[in-house]
Amino acid sequence: MAEYLTLPLSNLHRVPPEMTNEVAVFAEPLAAACRIVEQNLICYNNKDTSSSSSSSARPDRVAILGDGKLGLMIAEVLGREHMKHFGSLANNNNNNGEEDGGPFPRPVLFGKYQHKLDLVADSGVDGRFVDECKDASAFNGVAANHSQKYDVVVDATGNPAGLSLAAGLCRPMGILVLKSTCAAGEQFNAAPFVIDELRVVGSRCGPIDKALELLSITNSTNDDDDSIIPPLNVEKYITKCFPLSEAPKAMQCAAEKSTMKVQIICSEM
Repeated sequence: MAEYLTLPLSNLHRVPPEMTNEVAVFAEPLAAACRIVEQNLICYNNKDTSSSSSSSARPDRVAILGDGKLGLMIAEVLGREHMKHFGSLANNNNNNGEEDGGPFPRPVLFGKYQHKLDLVADSGVDGRFVDECKDASAFNGVAANHSQKYDVVVDATGNPAGLSLAAGLCRPMGILVLKSTCAAGEQFNAAPFVIDELRVVGSRCGPIDKALELLSITNSTNDDDDSIIPPLNVEKYITKCFPLSEAPKAMQCAAEKSTMKVQIICSEM
């Protein structure tokens, strides 16, 4: 919290005049979620199922582990990316009768809390409780109907145990995206990563400009199909705002387990 700092001019991004400061501060965590898209880690393929060519193969099945702030931002981004490609053709895995989720299965967010899963209910993802994909009696700790099912698994749990669960969810030769930077370790078992030839990819900060673009959406309809990308209402993640004079209270509020996001308004004393 330095009083002054210097940085390259290229690090500055112009915020649209109609965007409030409360919304604009979400650009950084949202950019970290956009980084996964920028890395081209998810294959969407061709949505034309009338073709028998390999180009019409199903898109990657995606799982997101963790319903913390970053996990929710990733769900917001990957859900909208899926809608951008498939629009109304995208399947809700909860309602689809096919075991594999149909030809265009939506990303699945595994979390612990219903009220958090509800926050992304309209964001193009399928929210499920993480206990649904666990089975302590299985050799890899993963329930049979989820074991090695997903082509891309994003670990945003912030927990060392999340890596083991992510490995069990990921298919052989699939991609495991690491967003967690936790240093505390449980005993690491390299066997599933070697045997299943998993590709582990680190993913950190991302494009601020893309995040601002996403935050600026009001109503956007693609010209080439019927998909509609819903506006991203990040205000729902703000638990409380405090003036700068109440910064200690803000810190206390931020430490509470039920808190999602606390903002300090520096222009208010």
